[in-house]
Amino acid sequence: MRCVIARFPFDLTKSGVLDSMKGVKPEEVVGESVIIGRRTYPVMQVGQVITRQDRRDFTAAEVIRAMTKLGFTCRGLPQNTAPTHALNPLQHASALLGAPAAA
Repeated sequence: MRCVIARFPFDLTKSGVLDSMKGVKPEEVVGESVIIGRRTYPVMQVGQVITRQDRRDFTAAEVIRAMTKLGFTCRGLPQNTAPTHALNPLQHASALLGAPAAA
């Protein structure tokens, strides 16, 4: 399949991506990721390996689009699962004023 990444056309196949990523140790995932085989790789690492370009030359969105078209599972940024606790107006005003000083 022909994909354009960083304004360059690439003919990518699923088996070609699997072969390229074979033996590559995944970096720590802190953002978007791609599942290739049984491993989860950061999107930018995958893009660097398959295009042989510097990570500054392409965007994560370009790589995600290409990997999704090839049938790989892509995950976006991790969602904050902790519930947000909204302060009522009195608590908000108290927080703005700060704690009372010790006498």
